[in-house]
Amino acid sequence: MIVFDLRCGAGHVFEAWFASSGAYEDQCAAGQVACPLCGDTAIAKAVMAPRIPAKGNQRDDTPPPARIKDALRQLAEVQAKALQGSQWVGNDFATRARAMHAGEEDTQRIHGQASLAEAKALVEEGVSVAPLPLPVVPPEKAN
Repeated sequence: MIVFDLRCGAGHVFEAWFASSGAYEDQCAAGQVACPLCGDTAIAKAVMAPRIPAKGNQRDDTPPPARIKDALRQLAEVQAKALQGSQWVGNDFATRARAMHAGEEDTQRIHGQASLAEAKALVEEGVSVAPLPLPVVPPEKAN
């Protein structure tokens, strides 16, 4: 496993684990890597500090990779459960959310993709939206 500091187009920096450098490249090229804060898929590697081992008399409280992987799995399970009964609307999310807010469309649970600017505009308009803690892979890109 390899960890990278990544930066989205909106400037958010986050950490992500990959099986290899090639796996990172492949997933980015397929649009499967997204910012956990805003969902942006314009991702690039951020500048990382070198990992220097601590002296023998200092503790490293970093959880082992298996524990991190388990925590991410649990978070993904909770998110999947929360999305049950929700309809994927892809890039039409902002349009559909506005239409439901205005009463032009029946209210239902939806999820999809919106840029940071679209999400901010929805919030400013009083449309109730929330970012998901993990990126959602569109159904047509799921393997």
